[in-house]
Amino acid sequence: MEEQKIKNMEEFSAVSGISRPTISKYFNDPSSVRRSTRERIEEAIARYGYRPNLFAINQNRKFTKNIGIIVPHIVDPFYAEIVRQIETRCIEAGYWAIVLGSHGDAERELSAIEMLYSLRIAGAIIAPLGDTSVSDRIRRLAADIPTVIFDNHMNGDEIFVGTDNFQSVGLMVDYLCRSGEPPCFLDMPAVNTNARERREAYVRAMEEQGFQPHVIPAESAGWDFEELGYNAGLRLLPAHQLPTNTVLCANDRMAIGLIAAAFEKGLRVGRGAATALRVAGHDDHPMARFTAPALTTVAQDYVSIAENSVSTLFGMIENGVRPASPLRRLEGKLILRASA
Repeated sequence: MEEQKIKNMEEFSAVSGISRPTISKYFNDPSSVRRSTRERIEEAIARYGYRPNLFAINQNRKFTKNIGIIVPHIVDPFYAEIVRQIETRCIEAGYWAIVLGSHGDAERELSAIEMLYSLRIAGAIIAPLGDTSVSDRIRRLAADIPTVIFDNHMNGDEIFVGTDNFQSVGLMVDYLCRSGEPPCFLDMPAVNTNARERREAYVRAMEEQGFQPHVIPAESAGWDFEELGYNAGLRLLPAHQLPTNTVLCANDRMAIGLIAAAFEKGLRVGRGAATALRVAGHDDHPMARFTAPALTTVAQDYVSIAENSVSTLFGMIENGVRPASPLRRLEGKLILRASA
């Protein structure tokens, strides 16, 4: 490799003797130039060690290949896995995925949306915060740019991909009622439509089974679900305040906290006569199979959520047409483990 440092595409063109438009064409799509020219460019790349700023190239296009992704918490394993799946599919299709987190804060969500505008994105995939979301701004973005909402439906006419909470929660309630004592429901804070739908789905499913529903409300707000489940367990378990010894938690993170509290209080969780408590969750959180005991749950289909979101978005970008059905609800799958 030559010691000469190449700063930009113009300098690379000068030293390689290949025109700037041809080089640009190569970096946009190597197969678009003749084989002999491609070989000359690649020899020059190896000789001078030149690597272009692909992000800058993308930004200079009339239509960028940037896809914006916004989620409430990047470190949440559920969102992290969905983002991984989406990003992989974007890369395979030649798009650049730009991931932003709103960190559970409406102002940061708004800032993330404004950032997407500045990046001249081709499309967006967004999991809104929920009740605190800047919903009007998200809807305006969706009117300006192809946008798919996932996980948390905003109850509008937006394009949405997510789990059918009534099917998934009903599936779990049916199993718990058939296999033992009917469950009470440890609610999560009303941070989004998932919270409301899962609570309503539990009540409906219990009534359909002929049982009295018992909802244990969330004591505080926020997204620290493990802590909320843990604190609820420390508060309720020693005082024997649970209406039933089977607990369906609104999500797996709440269930993980509840199992930790039961362990701390010396209560055995699981199935069988020697156990004091059955605990089930929802989502199939990546850590659910590593709790002690492993958590019985309803799995959201991470792969299908990502694939449907991306394929729907690319169809809108490439065809300029909204899908005929704006809502795509996916079924959950019952995952039986040792906790219930």
